[in-house]
Amino acid sequence: MKAVNQRAWFFVLPVLLLVAFNALIPLMTVVNYSVQETFGNNLFFWSGLRWFEDLLNSERFHAALGRQFLFTAIILAIEVPLGVIIALSMPRRGPWVSVCLVTMALPMLIPWNVVGAMWNIFTLPDIGLAGYFINETLGIPYDMTQNPMAAWITIIAMDVWHWTSLVVLLAYAGLVSIPDAYYQAAKIDGASNWAVFRFIQLPKMKQVLTIAILLRFMDSFNIYTEIFVLTGGGPGNATTLLSIDLVKLALGQFDLGPAGAMSLIYFAITLLVSWLFYTLMTKDDPK
Repeated sequence: MKAVNQRAWFFVLPVLLLVAFNALIPLMTVVNYSVQETFGNNLFFWSGLRWFEDLLNSERFHAALGRQFLFTAIILAIEVPLGVIIALSMPRRGPWVSVCLVTMALPMLIPWNVVGAMWNIFTLPDIGLAGYFINETLGIPYDMTQNPMAAWITIIAMDVWHWTSLVVLLAYAGLVSIPDAYYQAAKIDGASNWAVFRFIQLPKMKQVLTIAILLRFMDSFNIYTEIFVLTGGGPGNATTLLSIDLVKLALGQFDLGPAGAMSLIYFAITLLVSWLFYTLMTKDDPK
């Protein structure tokens, strides 16, 4: 029997320790808070599953979760098709390839809090260029600080601008990996552009699109900084997604028990839906 070299585990060990420090230890702390009550002075009292039961019966939690799912569904419905369309329109060869790739990557390089601040200034009705143009030039009443619909349109436009590039770059990587022989065979057979996309390009992009959908789901479902800086969850609670409500509960109200329970439910939902996405998109793949 051939001897197995186990020394490679020494290279993996630092990564495992880093993951344990950054993920497992904070997770255990959250689990500890979720089953206890505290009144300060580092005194904790066992409460069992009380916080989980209260949250699952809470209209506030259900409303925030519903807004979170709605936001994520809209984002995926817009960014994935739009990213594929842009990737199909980009050149495959020549000097414009580098220009297009760099241009696409620029929005992702901007820090999340800066993105929120930029769009806040850009869309304010009094000083923002977009706000002034929509209100004064187009004559459409627009104020994201007062109108919930305007606030939703703004946060969706911001996320589409910020993260569609990720889908574009992944889809483009899948497209450029397709051998020219496929296109030559399709040309000989007289295949239409739709047939080429349906039977050549889309199947070849399936793996990268799976990654893109998973990444965009997880990121949009856990978005916090951009929306908090842009709207603060307002007007009212119109844009108070689950992530924002969680921070308000933990830091604003300092309810560590309910916040810990909400964090674990949030985490479980993210894992479950990601697993469902991955399972459905890879069920037809060869084993």
